[in-house]
Amino acid sequence: MAWAPEARTAAPGPGGSDLEVLRALESGPRGLVEAEADERLARHGENTFPGRRPASWPRRFARSLRDPFTAVLVGLGLVSAVLAAWGTACVIAVLVTVSCVLRATGEHRADRSAAALRELLAATATVRRRATDASPPTAREVPVDQLVPGDLVLLAPGDLVPADLRLLRATGLTVHEAALTGESAPVRKSAETPPGPDGGGSGFDRPHLCFQGSSVVSGTASGVVVATGRDTVLSGALSAEHGLRGRGRRTATPFDRSVNGIAWTLIRFMLLTAPLVLIADALLHGRGLETMPFAVAVAVGLTPEMLPVIVTTALARGAALLARDGEVIVRRLPALHDLGAVDVLCVDKTGTLTEDRPVLAVSEDADGRPDPAVLHWAAVNALWTLHLAELPAPDALDEAVLDTAAADFGTDPGEEYEGVDALPCGPGRRLSTAVVRRPGDPRFALASTHTLVVKGAPEDVLDRCALDAAERERLAGRARALADGGLRVLAVARAERPARSRPYAPGDEHDLTFTGFVGLSDAPAPSAAEAVERLARRGVTVKVLTGDHPGTAARVCRELGLDPGEVVTADRIDTLDDTALARLATDTTVFARCAPEHKARIVRALREGGHTTGFLGDGVNDLAALRAADVGVCPRDGVDVAREAADVVLASKDLTALERAIVTGRRSSANIASYLRITLSSNFGNVIAMLVAGLVLPFLPMLPAQVLVQNLFFDAAQLALAFDKPGAGAGERPAVLRPRALLRFVTGFGLLNAAADLATFGVLALAVRSLGGHGGQEAFHAGWFTENLLTQGMVMLLLRSGRRAAEGRAAGPVLPAVTGLAVVGLLLPLSPVGAALSMTGLPPVYYGLLALVLALYGAGLAVARARADRQPAA
Repeated sequence: MAWAPEARTAAPGPGGSDLEVLRALESGPRGLVEAEADERLARHGENTFPGRRPASWPRRFARSLRDPFTAVLVGLGLVSAVLAAWGTACVIAVLVTVSCVLRATGEHRADRSAAALRELLAATATVRRRATDASPPTAREVPVDQLVPGDLVLLAPGDLVPADLRLLRATGLTVHEAALTGESAPVRKSAETPPGPDGGGSGFDRPHLCFQGSSVVSGTASGVVVATGRDTVLSGALSAEHGLRGRGRRTATPFDRSVNGIAWTLIRFMLLTAPLVLIADALLHGRGLETMPFAVAVAVGLTPEMLPVIVTTALARGAALLARDGEVIVRRLPALHDLGAVDVLCVDKTGTLTEDRPVLAVSEDADGRPDPAVLHWAAVNALWTLHLAELPAPDALDEAVLDTAAADFGTDPGEEYEGVDALPCGPGRRLSTAVVRRPGDPRFALASTHTLVVKGAPEDVLDRCALDAAERERLAGRARALADGGLRVLAVARAERPARSRPYAPGDEHDLTFTGFVGLSDAPAPSAAEAVERLARRGVTVKVLTGDHPGTAARVCRELGLDPGEVVTADRIDTLDDTALARLATDTTVFARCAPEHKARIVRALREGGHTTGFLGDGVNDLAALRAADVGVCPRDGVDVAREAADVVLASKDLTALERAIVTGRRSSANIASYLRITLSSNFGNVIAMLVAGLVLPFLPMLPAQVLVQNLFFDAAQLALAFDKPGAGAGERPAVLRPRALLRFVTGFGLLNAAADLATFGVLALAVRSLGGHGGQEAFHAGWFTENLLTQGMVMLLLRSGRRAAEGRAAGPVLPAVTGLAVVGLLLPLSPVGAALSMTGLPPVYYGLLALVLALYGAGLAVARARADRQPAA
């Protein structure tokens, strides 16, 4: 266990009596007066988690400026403004503003959706308060965030524990603490304070304390609030032990690493390109600083200035589609890309793969043979213990026994008996006894008998059975084998006793006849098996990290179609260094008995081993792992702090929604990758061509204004890629933007583009000679402007994600965008705008020659793309 829950308020020690506790909290059995509660609320603050308030929209906008490409664009915009290139500066300012607005708005909308989820969860608690000192106490519903230390809270089955409580009264109370400890079995609670300075234990072992984040399975209770808000165990885990400050991530995600790698490569190239242009022009043509605007235009031409807009638009569109279906809320837009890149998904078993609801798996006699009579007697015990001990509801195990018995036998097995007495479970007592008799039996006319039906922990029941040592050890071994197989095992025994009127006592539980064992397992979540199968088909390996018993975890895996292999426990993890753990984690499916720090360490080891790792968890014990993962995922009904720490929230309990979210992330990433391939290939080829032309031609190959206008139209057309429909294969495998593979692709296709540009130079050189003088330069500029836009349109069609050139079709808005780009390229130089930009039309023969160049370029592009598609994924 990574941390122990200790009260951090001025609450009394855990070992005090009820009166001492209430006196220390300045409260009483009648509850607080409303005025006193208001005063304490002002003093202690609301019962909410610290740091939960989301960032404001302006702060999100400012954070968006830290994106590396956005920072590059801002720098280029400042340089353009210094050089008085106001057109370039204004276009860059618009691109930066649009990108930051889209990102800030998308994340703000996601936080509002997550806040709406909180409204769907329990928001009130039943407390006992008084209007005035003289008024009688009344029980009423109070918003959870209005609870204060000293409030008396009433608990019933199904309630969430709203704050840290010291129990004052409890009847048959069992509490589910899986969100805190990872243990799936309910824990019994009692108002009796065990002896000792720490109340008989430490951490969660103290039965008289209930902690925020747990839930009531059965029973009723009343307790006094000893800690709220930042002083509760949950907030302590959030802010102290795991160091979770807000939602900022402490490590770079795959998206950050890949984008930063591409950005810095291009930044270095840009810093080299501009000086090269200046030096070459100065040496060869005697032009100096007057070429500075052209050098800046070349640098802008190399930059994928639309990347922030495309990335944000594609991810925001994917996140909006998921949120619209009411299944998934993406709280951090880059997390959608990270989700698409996940190849290992670690999950906490309890509450994610299972329903926290046991189901009967085994009912067998002493010889290990299936025997429905064992289930029959277990149900008799559960029913009459519930009724005679006046328990408000059965615990989870008894409920599973009763449900199965009713389904198997068609009627309640307890109805044929009449209850006499019951000895329920309690603190330090791990078995229950129901005393019943069968009315109307002819035997009762002479000598009435009572039947004692005992059910509980195998070792406790076997100790009370009339067995020799060898038989007792054999049966104990069988119980251990069932437990190692992942079952929670209960032993059942009976005894006939002469009828009597006085109450029965634990001393009567002796010389029992052993009946058999019942074994219960956790019920898998309805969609868990299907989700695991779908994830496997998508190339995602599922690993289970749980605090539960190794056998229980292995059994659940087998039921879900996972091969558990060798289950590794926390004690082995503690003996390994990080390198050895990374090797072990790659080959291991199930880790059991994991404390929070073990889960986080395993996740980090998988990341260091080269895997993009997601973690799906819903409890406080999952916080460290949620933060350590590349992308943290939490179900809607997870505890508040887990939802706050997660990047993605599953609004639906259907785990297959996660698989659909992964596919959506991959498709969004495919569109981003398409943009990068297209724009970088085209820009790289153009820059090479412009550098060569600048060295050869006696004039600038393109004026700065022409470069800017060309980029503006190309950028506008590329926005269609954010709304493209990638090919069917885009969602089949993890999608990671790998800088080296991308740069290899860009280099190859960029050189092909440069070759087409240089061929165009040959055609245009003839035009310059035939037209001569200034008219020849304007024709050269017009011809290259046209050729550039047409080749960029061809690149958009043929290098899109998941589409081969042979398909000969384009989905969605790409074809209209390319058509518009071609129209602009052909007509703008002939229009008055072209004249204003110092361009003029070419003679018709040269358009024919350009068409030939474009046809050869398109054929080469299609062949190269087909060859690239046949290469294995990088």
